[in-house]
Parts: sequence; structure tokens; C-alpha cells
Amino acid sequence: MHIIQIDWLQLGIGYLALLIPAAILLYYQTGLVKKLGIATIRMTLQLLFVGYYLEYLFKFDNAWLNLAWIVIMVIVADLATTDRSELKRAPLFIPIFFATFIGIIVIDFFFLEIVIRLPHVLTAQYAIPITGMLLGNCLRSNVIGINAFFYSLKDQRDLYHFYLASGATRTEALFPFYREALKKAANPTLATIATIGLVSLPGMMTGQILGGNSPLTAIKYQIMIILAIFAGTILSVFLAIRFSHSRAFDQFDRLNEDILK
Repeated sequence: MHIIQIDWLQLGIGYLALLIPAAILLYYQTGLVKKLGIATIRMTLQLLFVGYYLEYLFKFDNAWLNLAWIVIMVIVADLATTDRSELKRAPLFIPIFFATFIGIIVIDFFFLEIVIRLPHVLTAQYAIPITGMLLGNCLRSNVIGINAFFYSLKDQRDLYHFYLASGATRTEALFPFYREALKKAANPTLATIATIGLVSLPGMMTGQILGGNSPLTAIKYQIMIILAIFAGTILSVFLAIRFSHSRAFDQFDRLNEDILK
């Protein structure tokens, strides 16, 4: 199947679609028109940079270069996670970085090496876009889960202290807070899984179909991606909370509220 190319003029015409939401936002004085413009410009520049960079990344396809790019992606996701979770960067940057990196690498290795069986697990054509999709979805769930854990712990500190005073270990006292954080982190992805195919056609599946692949092939890849996203999401949220214990609690198992904004 011939792929219809989009030239720069056609892409420019596509931006005109933003006039409708911009007019609505302006009419109701939401104050979001400027933010819309800035966000659109940032999105365009960032994607153009990534597009040109990936052209060279795919051309050279060096495993170490690909790994370095994945590390940069995780760092950016880490910074966004701490900011949107309303946590201070300094104390939690390293724990959340390693939690996200390990979660992504484990799931990447499982699906790329064991499921797809690539000759080289860090092949740029597969590793970079799949990691990007995993990180994008894990970012949202990490923000929800980590924020829910620490702020519910702050709001219900008396309950947590009651568990400790009753003889519970820190792990036992934190169990209900883990449960609620994981439930809140998992629910958006579970909702997507339950409605995918009927309510929405995901980006990867649509992209493969537009690229000329068989719909069945696209469906197989999409199922794999959804499974990877859910596994990576839960693993990274759990590890992020677990790894942050050394910075979040003192020697008496009290929450260090200095990590909260």
C-alpha cells in the first residue's frame, strides 16, 4: 500500500484546526489561549528535534547511543514526575529515576528479547519508540500513584502512627497506603484496556495500519504494547514508592514532610 506523505504546507494547514478551541477558550475568558500557543510551539519544536535526531539514531543504530537516549528520556520523565506529583526534586530524584529505569528496562527486555525475539534488544527501530510509549504512560500513572501515596500518608498520619503504635512494622503500616496508591495508578490504564478497540483505536495500531501493515499484525503489536504498559506502570510505581523510603522516612519511621511541596 502506498503511504500518502504529508508535506509542510499540509501540516501548516492542519494547525488551523486549533482556531476552533482557541476561539472557545478566548470567548469564555479561560486565560488558556496563551498557554495553548506556547504548548503548541513547544510540542512542534520538540517533535521536530526528536524527528531529526531519530533519523540519525536509526541510521547509526548503535546500542550504547540508543541506551544513552533512553537514559535521557527517563531523566526527563523523572523530572516531570516529581514536579507533577508536587514533590521536591532533590531528595526523590535518584530513587524515582532508578525505579523508572529498572521498570522500563525489565519490561523492554522481556518484550523485545523474549516476546519479539530481536537479534539485538537495543535496536533503535523497536527500542526507542516502544520505550517512549511505555514512559509516556508510566509518567501519568507514576504521578497519580506517588502523589496519592505521600499525600494520603500526610493526611492520614494519625492512622499510620496508630498502626505503628499497635506493633505494626513500617511495611505493615504502609500496606493500605500502597494499596490505594496502586489502585489509583492502575485505574486509568485498566479503563483504557477495557475499552480499547471499541471506543478507541490506539496510536501504535493506527500508525501501523496507516503505514500499510495488516490490521491483524497491528493488533498483535498493540496488545503487546498494552500489556507492556500495564506491567511497566505497576512495576515502576511500586519501585518508586519502595526506593523512596530511605529519603521519605526517618529512623523512627516518621514521614519526612520536607519532601512535599
